[in-house]
This record gives sequence, C-alpha cells and structure tokens, in this order.
Amino acid sequence: MAIIKCPECGHQTSDKAPVCPSCGVEIAGKIIRCPYCGEIYFKSEVVCPHCHKAAEYNQENNTQQSQDDNGGNRPDNTAGAVSLPVRTTDATMPETTNGNNNGNGNDGNGKKSNKGTLIASVLIALMVLGACLYFYKNAENDKEQEEYEYAMRSSDPTILQTYLNNFKDAPEEHIDSITAHLEKIYKQDQDWTNALVSGSKAALTDYIETHPDSPHRQEALDKIDSIDWEQAAKLNTAESYQMYVDAHSGGAHYEEAMIALKKIKSSEVSSDERLKISGIFHNFFVCINSKDESNLTTDVNEYINFLGKQNATKSDVVSFMHKLYKADVESMVWSIPGSYDIRKKEIGDGLYEYDTTFMAEQEIRKTDGTGPVNVFRINAKVDPDGKITELSMTKIVE
Repeated sequence: MAIIKCPECGHQTSDKAPVCPSCGVEIAGKIIRCPYCGEIYFKSEVVCPHCHKAAEYNQENNTQQSQDDNGGNRPDNTAGAVSLPVRTTDATMPETTNGNNNGNGNDGNGKKSNKGTLIASVLIALMVLGACLYFYKNAENDKEQEEYEYAMRSSDPTILQTYLNNFKDAPEEHIDSITAHLEKIYKQDQDWTNALVSGSKAALTDYIETHPDSPHRQEALDKIDSIDWEQAAKLNTAESYQMYVDAHSGGAHYEEAMIALKKIKSSEVSSDERLKISGIFHNFFVCINSKDESNLTTDVNEYINFLGKQNATKSDVVSFMHKLYKADVESMVWSIPGSYDIRKKEIGDGLYEYDTTFMAEQEIRKTDGTGPVNVFRINAKVDPDGKITELSMTKIVE
C-alpha cells in the first residue's frame, strides 16, 4: 500500500482505498502511474494530464502486484507500493534518462510539432500574400481596362498620352490602339488647321467628309454657312438667296435670306413670269389676227379698263376687234417685234400685279392691194390670276 494524492481533489489517501475519503471518487483499481513522468491519474484518461503521453497499459498486469505469502524481501522504499506496468524502452521511444524528457513533455516529438507549426504558418502567410497579390493584380487590370476604354472614347490627346505614361505594361494591343488613335487625332487637328488657313468652302467640305466624327464638324459647318451667305448677299439675286435657303434650312442667316428673297421677288420678274406675261398678249393678238371671238377674251378679266373705257366688258373687247376689220380690210397681222418691259408689284402676301409696256406692229392687207404698217405702244396690267385688267394703245407716228 502506498500513500498517493487523489487525482480528483489532491487529498492524500491510500492507493488501496475504495474511495477518496475527501471527495468520494473511486481509487482502488481506477488509477495508474504515468511511466514517463510518474504522475498518478485515472485509467479512464487516454493520456497523462501532466505530460500528455499515453501509457501502454497491459490489462493482464492491471492487478495489484503484492508480495508473495512467504514474506519475500522488498526494498523499504517500495513497501506497500502499487505494482504498475512499466513501458519498455525501444528504438522508437526515447529513454527518460537521456535528457529529452525533463517532466515538461518537450521531447523530440515536441520539437517536430513546433517545426510543423512554423512551416504551416509560413505556408498560410504565403497563401495570404498570394491572394493579396492576386486581388491587387486584378484591381490593376480592371483599372487599366477602364482607363483604356475611357481614352479610346476621348478625342483629347492629353488623356491618351496620360494613359500611355501610366500604363507602360498594358497589353500590347491596347498600347497599339491608343497610339493609333492618338496619331489620328494629331492628323485630324493638322487637317483642321489647314482647312481654317485656306478659308475655302472646298477645303472645309473636304475636311468634314474626311473626318465625319470630328469635334470641329459643327464649327466647319458654321464657317461654310457663313461663306455661302456672303456669296448670296454679294450677288443679291433671287437665285443666290434661293440657293442659300435650299442648302441651309437651319442656317444662321436663313431668316435674312428669306426676307431678302421675298423683297427681290416682289420686284424682280423671273423668267417664268416673263414667259407667262408674253404668252397672254401673244394669244390676245393672235386671236385678233384670226378673228377668234371665243378665245380672244380667255385672258381678259370680267371688267377691264380698255382703251380708256372704265369697266369695259369682254363684249367691248370683241367689238373692238370687229371695228378693226373695215370693209376694205382683207386681212390683218399683229406682231410683237421687241421685248416686254415688265414691272412687278406685290399687292398681297405672295400676290403680284404686273405692269407691262411693249411695242406692237399692225400690218394691214387691203382689198386694193395696199398694206400700211402701223406701230403702237401698248400699256397693260395683268392681275395675280393672269387676267388682263387694263390695256391702252398709242399709235406711233413716224
């Protein structure tokens, strides 16, 4: 029998006691002495709570080894001690006397454990560092891609050059694209300078066609608009103003051009208008030549100031024709050898009245074979509907 400390409460008791007299925990047959550090602990524990090593416990040697009944000799310092299994030292287990086991559990396995922990820590640190580098690299790539797309959309050479300066390690295709874009902008700026210096419409038009997406496009269009307006104002004709209006419906001088065009149209007789007026009087005198009553008054107003008679009617015009054909007149030919002097006057919004003067010759064939020729100055007016409203004739005496 030996006196031990209760593994539960530390109270001194006999290793043969059924239970600890202090805490009541079972003692006899429930404890074991650690073969490495000598600590007493419960058999139910897997390892020694002091040195954390497992004892190789032999169940067959678990019983108390007592002295034989013949009173065998034992050393005094082991009298009554519990016989515990002793672990045999071999090549795989360090001796307790070799200095590697000093009661602290720091044997060779402990050193290997510390070394393994250090290696694991280094590996974890490397993994963390690798992850940080990975995310940093991704962030850099994302930033480069964003700056690249922004630069490609820009027409500012400073922005493109900044990209090239900041991302020297960018993908080669990105650097090539930015460089080409930058060169295009430089050439575009040079072409714009040349177009401005020339000051010609042709150069500006060519610039727009060559660089349709240029930031100077609107400025070039404005300059072309100004050039066309200067040309129209210099000519100061209906045709020149009409050309400007047709080419620049939203031009800066569109309203000015329309006012000038309207003013000119109110006084300038166009070729179409001349043709219309000459046709009216040509038809009138042809009908007199052929004595065509039905068509004579086609271009005559219902009421006309005719040969000094106010509010004359179409019947008065027909009567005049018959008076020209006296009994001795066999035939008659009226002709208009010269041009028409036509003056235009606006009498309403887009409505014009025409005053015209022209010379007419009357060649008469009489029954006696004579044929005098008379010359008359004709003064007449035509309303916006193309009807003759006034007509007077003055004979020119040679």
